[in-house]
Amino acid sequence: MVTHSATLEINERVAAYRSAGRRIVHLGFGEAGLPVLPALADRLREAAGDNSYAPVAGSEEVRHAAAGYWHRRGIPTGDDQMLVAPGSKPLLYAALAAIEGDVVLPMPSWVTYAAQAALAGKRVIPAPIPTDHGGIPDPDGLADTLRRARADGADPRLLVVTLPDNPTGTVASEAAVRGICEIADRHGLVIVSDEIYRDLVHDGGPVTSPAVLLPDRTIVTGGLSKNLALGGWRIGFARVPATTEGTAWHAAILGIASELWSCMATPMERVAAYALGEPEVVANHITRSRRLHAAVATAVAAIFTDAGATLRPPTAGFYLYPDLESARTKLTRIGVRTGADLAHYLLDEHGLAVLPGESFGDTPAAFRSRVATSLLYGDTEQRWEALGSAEPARLPWIAAELERLRDILARVMTP
Repeated sequence: MVTHSATLEINERVAAYRSAGRRIVHLGFGEAGLPVLPALADRLREAAGDNSYAPVAGSEEVRHAAAGYWHRRGIPTGDDQMLVAPGSKPLLYAALAAIEGDVVLPMPSWVTYAAQAALAGKRVIPAPIPTDHGGIPDPDGLADTLRRARADGADPRLLVVTLPDNPTGTVASEAAVRGICEIADRHGLVIVSDEIYRDLVHDGGPVTSPAVLLPDRTIVTGGLSKNLALGGWRIGFARVPATTEGTAWHAAILGIASELWSCMATPMERVAAYALGEPEVVANHITRSRRLHAAVATAVAAIFTDAGATLRPPTAGFYLYPDLESARTKLTRIGVRTGADLAHYLLDEHGLAVLPGESFGDTPAAFRSRVATSLLYGDTEQRWEALGSAEPARLPWIAAELERLRDILARVMTP
């Protein structure tokens, strides 16, 4: 049985605590936490009367805009290589379901991949990530992982990667991505590359996509939930290779789409076509968002480090993956023995919401958690001010949450 998504469940638990009047530092839910750009709201209002079904793959206008998005990122794309959907989640599932074979996942990785593989009747083959970043398997061990999996009766044919990564908030190096592409090529793997965070690299640097290094066997997905904070609007897109095999995958995904979601909501197509065209107002909004995420994630990382946690320095998005192992002796004395125990203890006793690493496929006993920093920005008006601030971590409402986090971690980590 596939259980309730851990990310959605923690958000609902926090809402229940807050409804009961309890103050919670919410670091458990990966919502971008920013207001809607008015130019996007204008497009949605203009399209509100469009209530006809759109083509399953998306209209010519939106597919052309999505193809241009990839072309500007160094991945030449034809309109017929694109599909759009109500969010990237269904496209990821459709890709996993459409292609035969079991699924190799870097561990830890986003909670949904393993659940979707189970829904598609596929076996999950965990592969450890490198020590300095996440999102891809460690190239040094991937070939051995594949050999052991086959010896154990598995049939690994798909590799899912996340560039940049959720949950670690890091970007894989070009050399590392090249390494896993070479192994995938040698072993005949199809790569599904989830690049929904690629516009949120903190220094604005590039993301090396497998679609450049292994173009004939890479499917890439993206969406507007993170770079433009439109999670609730459900806008996702996928690119397949311009090959005979890619055309077959496109047809298979289209067939699944036609029976599951029919099409993207027609008004959202209008929003997507405009946003993916990247006019200056959209590009500037994403730049400000990226700077805000970088500033606050860096500030939160420093608080965890000062408290004695270890973590990979964040380089993209709004996530951290701290390890509180140094407090194990103290925490074990009060009955906290696993990462799940730790997450429950932090929320129930200290009002700090995080997600245990176990939810992302990590070792259950590890004291690692996924921390999302993007819900610290305040209410709508405060979020606009945060977007325009040169030092958002010093804004009173953000600084107050950071100080509360510092106090909680001091109580938890002090022997």
